[in-house]
Amino acid sequence: HLQSIDILSNVQSPSLGFLGTPTLSRLSNSFLNSSFLNNSFRGKTPEIVSNLVKPLIRPTTSDEQQQQQQQHEDIRKSSQYLLPSRKPSLQQIPEDQKPLVVGHEVSPYQQCSYTQGAMNGINVLCGVGILSTPYAIKQGGWLGLVILVVFALLAWYTGVLLRRCLDSKEGLQTYPDIGHAAFGTTGRIAISIILYVELYACCIEYLILESDNLSKLFPNVHLSIGGLTINSHVFFAILTTLVVMPTTWLRDLTCLSYISAGGVVASILVVICLCWIGVVDHVGFENKGTALNLPGIPIAIGLYGYCYSGHGVFPNIYSSLKNRNQFPSILFTCIGFSTILFTAAAVMGYKMFGEATESQFTLNLPENLVVSKIAVWATVANPITKITYALTITPLAMSLEELLPRSQQKYSNIILLRSALVVSTLIIALSVPFFALVMALIGSLFAMLVTYILPCACFLAILKAKATWYQTATCSFIIAVGVTCACVGTYSSLSGIVQNYAT
Repeated sequence: HLQSIDILSNVQSPSLGFLGTPTLSRLSNSFLNSSFLNNSFRGKTPEIVSNLVKPLIRPTTSDEQQQQQQQHEDIRKSSQYLLPSRKPSLQQIPEDQKPLVVGHEVSPYQQCSYTQGAMNGINVLCGVGILSTPYAIKQGGWLGLVILVVFALLAWYTGVLLRRCLDSKEGLQTYPDIGHAAFGTTGRIAISIILYVELYACCIEYLILESDNLSKLFPNVHLSIGGLTINSHVFFAILTTLVVMPTTWLRDLTCLSYISAGGVVASILVVICLCWIGVVDHVGFENKGTALNLPGIPIAIGLYGYCYSGHGVFPNIYSSLKNRNQFPSILFTCIGFSTILFTAAAVMGYKMFGEATESQFTLNLPENLVVSKIAVWATVANPITKITYALTITPLAMSLEELLPRSQQKYSNIILLRSALVVSTLIIALSVPFFALVMALIGSLFAMLVTYILPCACFLAILKAKATWYQTATCSFIIAVGVTCACVGTYSSLSGIVQNYAT
């Protein structure tokens, strides 16, 4: 289960209380065994919370009895394990013990206001994708910004479709739940795997980001071991890995959510610094650029698509709202605000640096300016303040830990497994150190699936009988656009990576 994404969409800060819900107490296992995103059941005992998490496949009666016996034993031994025990499904709770929500009464688990929901959505969307938006204009030209706007509108529409899917049947709470309702167990497993791989790829991207920007700040850093010399890029990739690795060992990631709101502030600060350098420090906005660059459009598609890869979290945000009817408006607010931020960074960055624009605009900033250093440090700090790496790698780690025999699910074994997983992302990051191309690949392949193709496919599978003709036509159009963009963008990204190796 994706415990970590609950925190991403339910941030809390002592100084920014409006950003999150009062408390975050989440016990769950991996979302292949339960689901990708469940509500945060706040303030409940482990016994109550455990009864509200659904497994992938409902166990047999004998399995239920064994799980219930094992559950009590695991609660007593919980200090010995990193993971909570597997939980029986919601359907197994006797009717008189199920949580009751009468009429339009607000459930105690639905506590987010409009502002909290919108800020949570912005916190999810405003990430490292903003750094490559000027490079996307360089690749596709000014007219490529139309792609960004179209993707934003389609992302809002497919987000609303996810809400329709969640409301179609009782008990649907997560993205894999929707997949199960649409395509059975195969749908749940397929969506879960897609989300896992996307998360793993994002962890690789974070290491490349940190390495690029830290080596800009300290270009002369190197390490010599015997006859081997490690340059600054490799050194900082290894250093970042060593820094983030202990955060992946934590049993309860909710303790990290207190500083996760800093990610939004860091993203806004980077854009302000970019504007400051252009206006106050007189770098200027003189570059005109090209109107359209057709050969670069496929890469631009992937980079713009990456900016709207938050749909895996939207079902959680929806489930946490006091007034769920506000969800379309909240979705419009967070996507609209994020799009304005993306566009501002893209236009200013490309006007400032033109055809010299790097894959991350922070790499173009003049090194002698204090504001440049603030922007780069904010970029470096952004994934750390949002605890992005630990939050992102934990779901995949938890799913792999479930493959271990229960007798081997000890803290020491789990630390070794998670450490090996972190090291594997480092190896790939050093092998494929191409930030923009990796981002374009993630955006072209995974974002197109999660954000555009799958919501429409699930909607048609679940609600085709109730869908109007224009809803069916719109969904079919979005699927066609998503498949085309995925194929073209993925091919171009992989081709670019191969060409970089060849040179």
